Amino acid sequence: EVQLVESGGGLVQPGGSLRLSCTASGFPFSSLAMSWVRQAPGKKLQWVSGITSNSETTEYRDSVKGRFTISRDNAANKVYLQLNNLKSEDTAVYYCVRAKLRYNEYDVIPPPRSPGTQVTVSE
Repeated sequence: EVQLVESGGGLVQPGGSLRLSCTASGFPFSSLAMSWVRQAPGKKLQWVSGITSNSETTEYRDSVKGRFTISRDNAANKVYLQLNNLKSEDTAVYYCVRAKLRYNEYDVIPPPRSPGTQVTVSE
């Protein structure tokens, strides 16, 4: 059974940092690209960042470039997202998804089945 479990979210002030983790099981993690997507209240799912199976390529949406960093540890079946210089518009539930490096703006992102982790950026 495929399982993805996100953690590391929380409440942080603007300019703060968080490190999100996603633990995967039930599929060949080291063979697949992984992405992070997010969903803000009342908005559709939005792709944030992706990484290839061997970490050779990473991609980011423009609004998070220079602030977020994606990485992975294939030995531990984990993918991470370091969030720095957080802004209020980063407030969302963050999900990891498998087998995709990137979703473009008009791609339909399947609803995640994992619980996600809430990131709230507020004074």
